Amino acid sequence: MSAADRSRRASSSGGQGRGGAGRTKSGKPRPGTGGQGRRKLEGKGPTPPAALRPGHPAQRRAASGASGSSSRRDDAPASPGARRRGDAPASPSARRTPRGAGEAAEFVAGRNAVVESLRARVPAAALYVGARAARDDRIEEAIKLAADRGVPVLEAGAAELDRLTGGALHQGLALRVRPYDYPHPDDLLARAADAGQLPLIAALDGVTDPRNLGAIVRSAAAFGAHGVVVPARRGAGVTAGAWKASAGALARLPVARAANLTRALQSYRDAGVFVAGLDASGETMIRDLDLATAPLALVTGSEGRGLSRIVAQACDVLVRIPIAASAESLNAGIATSIALYEVAAIRSRSAAPS
Repeated sequence: MSAADRSRRASSSGGQGRGGAGRTKSGKPRPGTGGQGRRKLEGKGPTPPAALRPGHPAQRRAASGASGSSSRRDDAPASPGARRRGDAPASPSARRTPRGAGEAAEFVAGRNAVVESLRARVPAAALYVGARAARDDRIEEAIKLAADRGVPVLEAGAAELDRLTGGALHQGLALRVRPYDYPHPDDLLARAADAGQLPLIAALDGVTDPRNLGAIVRSAAAFGAHGVVVPARRGAGVTAGAWKASAGALARLPVARAANLTRALQSYRDAGVFVAGLDASGETMIRDLDLATAPLALVTGSEGRGLSRIVAQACDVLVRIPIAASAESLNAGIATSIALYEVAAIRSRSAAPS
């Protein structure tokens, strides 16, 4: 065997032993890096938490919370890379403003959610469509509904949609909902006076589900109420979910927001409005409420805890809805609907000629 054959055999066996790393498929020697790739083999240390990784959705949420502003706001947005690896995560006190607080725009993300919101005529400021999103019937319908209602349709990249929606699964479609303009609780009395009717107001104490709020607004509009009062804290606000649950009633019936619900109820009492609280321990049944024929504010508590102690003390009377002993309580939206219906029935009977 010649020296050249022995050399070729040694090269072949050596390449196979090392998995062919030294040569290309054609048998030519594989070029090296000259030592330039040595830094790539050095480790980068332990993997940081998700909230500290630039570009990660958890990092974007933490960065937006640390900046003190909602990631859904159009002014002063937080960029995805604003947080560096060594930065500390945001504290709970620095979290963004809750949805529906009326101080920041809310974004509805996802194709089905956006189409449903547009169908429900949720007041929108802009529709954002992904620049490279695959078009389907839902996107086409969303664009058509927005155009019919005069809502601007804007094109946005994936990174921009991630920033606007706070890292939510947007599927290339997002809708910016206008912040709700809450009137003052006293404006509801003025609304009743302008209509020449006895005031009937629904107030909510500790009801935190926006869908319950939307259902209550729908019932209040159906049974002749002049508005709904919610507390500024620890209560549901007018969100896209509330708009959808109200089936358009929010466009006809105002929702007022009270900085202090107890003081608002006391202000109603000072104005000659009686306050009745729904409570399972009430001695008067709602169908026997004589005050129904007078100016009235009806207060509903949360499903689990009911009325708070201080709100119950601010009521002129506590009334109950008769239910079976096997049922612990009613949903806040259902209970309010029943009570408003009973009040409307009592007023209708008293107004009918004898």
